[in-house]
Amino acid sequence: MTTAVQLKTRELKPGFGAEILDVDLARADAETLAGVVDTFHRHGAILLRGQDMMPQQLVDFVALFGEPEDHTQKQFTLPGHPKVFVLSNREVDGKPIGAHNDGVGWHTDYSYKAKPVMCTMLYAVEVPDEGSDTLLADGCAAWNALSPERQKELDGLRLHHSYQHFMATREFGRQELSEELKRDNPDVEHPLIRTHPADGRKALWPSTGTVTEVVGMENPKGLELVDELVEFMTSEPFVFRHKWQVGDILMWDNRCTLHTGTLYDDTKYFRTMHRLWAKGDAPY
Repeated sequence: MTTAVQLKTRELKPGFGAEILDVDLARADAETLAGVVDTFHRHGAILLRGQDMMPQQLVDFVALFGEPEDHTQKQFTLPGHPKVFVLSNREVDGKPIGAHNDGVGWHTDYSYKAKPVMCTMLYAVEVPDEGSDTLLADGCAAWNALSPERQKELDGLRLHHSYQHFMATREFGRQELSEELKRDNPDVEHPLIRTHPADGRKALWPSTGTVTEVVGMENPKGLELVDELVEFMTSEPFVFRHKWQVGDILMWDNRCTLHTGTLYDDTKYFRTMHRLWAKGDAPY
């Protein structure tokens, strides 16, 4: 069994996340990599700057956290590397090489799946001089900030998630699903308050886009509650804003966070990121 080493870190924001310092992932030994994984599970998100990673190295790295997950949309995966999804506004021969403005709006990845992804990793290939920040919201801090009475009201509520609803209503790139995608992505229900399997900590776990109702609560009251909780969780005290540099690797734990991308001037700048996921388990 590999023993995790103690790494040099600093908080991304008070009480949340960790920037891991002085680690070159492409050359790190097994003990150091085990320390990176351990830091991730304890802090909700990790950042490593100045990395130089080839696509297969990214796949091998994310595999340390769990089995790499496939992508629902296949057309923007990196040729030869189906686990690597490209986010970009670049075009080659008149065709986009990646998904543009993907991930804008507070959400948690694969919330429409019975087993949402455990972690998301972004690797910065090219970044704009301004804009395109990624924001992470700490669901554990938001949950802990609620009164015991409010916690009691919310604990046990379940949300109905729908990929078909999300793709039909999202702001960027609305899409009518094929019968195959409908079959492969049936609607699911998940708890509003999620328990982290690592240590039992609880997190507020709403989302936007995929949620159609609070189970057992009539709309609009149910969706108004979800909107209220998303607004609370994504308020300034609970949010870390990441400003990208080329070579950054940012990973976050989808079991206890929400995230969103932000817009940038795509007539002036190019942005290219590689996104990878590790498989998760059923929320409880």
